[in-house]
Amino acid sequence: MSVRMLVGTLALAAVAACSPRGAIADPCFHKGTMFSNGANSCQSGLQYRCTDGEWSALNVACPDSPVTISRTCQFSGISFPTGAASCQGGTQFRCEDGAWRTLGTACSIGDSPIRVVPSGRTCMFSDATVANASTICRSGTTYLCSDGEWVNLGTVCR
Repeated sequence: MSVRMLVGTLALAAVAACSPRGAIADPCFHKGTMFSNGANSCQSGLQYRCTDGEWSALNVACPDSPVTISRTCQFSGISFPTGAASCQGGTQFRCEDGAWRTLGTACSIGDSPIRVVPSGRTCMFSDATVANASTICRSGTTYLCSDGEWVNLGTVCR
C-alpha cells in the first residue's frame, strides 16, 4: 500500500468519525414509544416515516381502521361494560358486547345485594366522571358507582 493511499484512507476515516450523525441512524419517538429508523407511524390521521431521528410526513392518509363501540349489558338497573361480570342466580356471567355469557362458575358473594338508586351522584375514576349505576373493571374486579361511592361487586372482569 502506498503512502498516498494510506493517508487518503486515514483522512476518510477521520471525516466519518467526526460526522455529527455517524453511521448509526437515530430512532424517533411518538407518544412515549420509540420507533426505529425507517418505521412508519400514524399521527393525526397521516402517515409519517422515521428518518434518522426526525419524522417525515408521507402525505398519505392512515389506513382506515373502523372503530366499534361495544354495547353495555343491563342487570337489575345496573349498566355493565363489556368485560364486566355479574352474579345472576348464583352464577357469574360476563358482559360481551351487549349480551350476557355464562362463566360457568359460582358467585363468591351471591347475587348483587346492592340496591341501586335510579338517580344519584356520579363517581370519579382517575380524571373521568362515571355515571351512577355504572361499573368499571379494576385489577380484575368489578366495581359499581352507587350514589357517588364505589362498591366492590366481588365479580371477576377483564
